Amino acid sequence: MKRILLPTDFSENAYNAIDYALNLFKEEACSFYLLHVFSPSIYYEERTFYDDRKMPLDDENQIDSLRQLNELRERILKKFKNPKHIFVPHSTLGFLVDEIGTMIEKEEIDLVIMGTKGATGAKEVLFGTNTVDVIKKIECPVIAVPSNYTFSALENILFPTDYEIDYRKEQLAELLNIANEYNSAIHILHIGGSSDLSEQQVSNKLKLQKIVKGNSLFYDIPNGNTVEVIYKFQAKNPMDFLIMIQNKRTFLERLLIKSIVKKIGFTITIPFMVIPHWSKKGDTQ
Repeated sequence: MKRILLPTDFSENAYNAIDYALNLFKEEACSFYLLHVFSPSIYYEERTFYDDRKMPLDDENQIDSLRQLNELRERILKKFKNPKHIFVPHSTLGFLVDEIGTMIEKEEIDLVIMGTKGATGAKEVLFGTNTVDVIKKIECPVIAVPSNYTFSALENILFPTDYEIDYRKEQLAELLNIANEYNSAIHILHIGGSSDLSEQQVSNKLKLQKIVKGNSLFYDIPNGNTVEVIYKFQAKNPMDFLIMIQNKRTFLERLLIKSIVKKIGFTITIPFMVIPHWSKKGDTQ
């Protein structure tokens, strides 16, 4: 049974991500962990001074958190009557990224699905701070779902890459699972000519071809601004899902994460999965 973590701040953006998750895995047996992390009543300005041994236990906040989680669970059950899905509410005091990491370890979570912005998300920011922190720090695949995105079958998946990664089948398991379920075409987009590939990049590309095989298409786009190339490619070839691998050596870290901080005018209008570059337990390669 797949184990999926659904962080929520009870905003409609968070509920929309939950809605997407339940539709995406409607045919698969899943345990969904509904996680709400509430902050202490005392505001900590400096994260470095935080000490959970001294943090006050805020019973009133926890009671309210559990109440809202139960209401959320009832809302889900009322709309989605899927016997393959079970829901486990979890409320805790702390900081979101830390608690997500704890839940992943404790419950052996396979995937985190969350909204791109919280209740106070600014429209001019690509992803909210919490989403960025989760993408950068969590050792688990993360799917970020844009606000108001409505689920549609994944016919086409866009996978931009620079072939700087030693790809592993275990690493791409979630991508392969989704693509197989929906018979999706995986569009692998390399920005730069094929003649520019190093020997290592050629080797990595061949390995990726063996892993994805089947319904996959490879493109070599002439050098250009990565954001503009992705945007123009998607404009000509509408996609339903975007995936990248988080690796400090690749353009995801150099471009997207840093660009989020700089608030550039690049917007992602489809669900976006980020896969960590490190190995999960049991991956020996």
